[in-house]
Parts: sequence; C-alpha cells; structure tokens
Amino acid sequence: QVQLVESGGGLVQAGGSLRLSCVGSGMIYSLNIMGWYRQAPGKQRELVADITRDIITNYADSLKGRFTISRDNAKNTVSLQMNSLKPEDSAVYYCAAGFRRPMRYWGQGTQVTVSS
Repeated sequence: QVQLVESGGGLVQAGGSLRLSCVGSGMIYSLNIMGWYRQAPGKQRELVADITRDIITNYADSLKGRFTISRDNAKNTVSLQMNSLKPEDSAVYYCAAGFRRPMRYWGQGTQVTVSS
C-alpha cells in the first residue's frame, strides 16, 4: 500500500501564490509517477501536473507557466508551486501516485480557495 499526505492548501487572494506538498510512504516503487489533480464543485477531477521519477513533467495545457511541479526522490515528496492564482483555481487538490497512469493511489485532498 501507499499513503499520500498533502499539505499546504488554504485561502489566498487572486494573484497570490501557494505551494502544495505531498509525502508518500509505503511501497516506494509505486511512486514512479507522482502528481496533482484537482476537483472543483460540480466538475470532474482533472489533471494539474504529474512528474516521473526521471523528472519528466506533464502539465495541463491551461496551467503551463503558472504552476510548477517538482519532486524529491530521496524524500518521496512532490510539490506544486502555484503562482498568479485565479478564483477559478479554487478546488480540492489531490496528490496521486502510481507505477504508471492512471494513478492508483490518492491522498485525501487539500482545499485551495482563491478569493477575488
């Protein structure tokens, strides 16, 4: 099994920044790909970004340039730096991991709220 624990969500004004972090534990080989998804009320869960153990990144096209994903393989962590936040970025952000896509393991989620 894999456990994923997120941190760093909260309330921020439009134009501000937040950094989300997630630490994984358990079956480490299952952390080959780690990433972030988000789900806003009434909408489907969508990919934000993911990153492989070889540091190959994959972003949702609409978020390129504002969001940056990174990982520390030694610490089994993945982070998401979110800049120039907009109210439409408000959502529950989920950390996810797996040996391959689609992701198999999910965190509990952390709320991000961007006020206008």
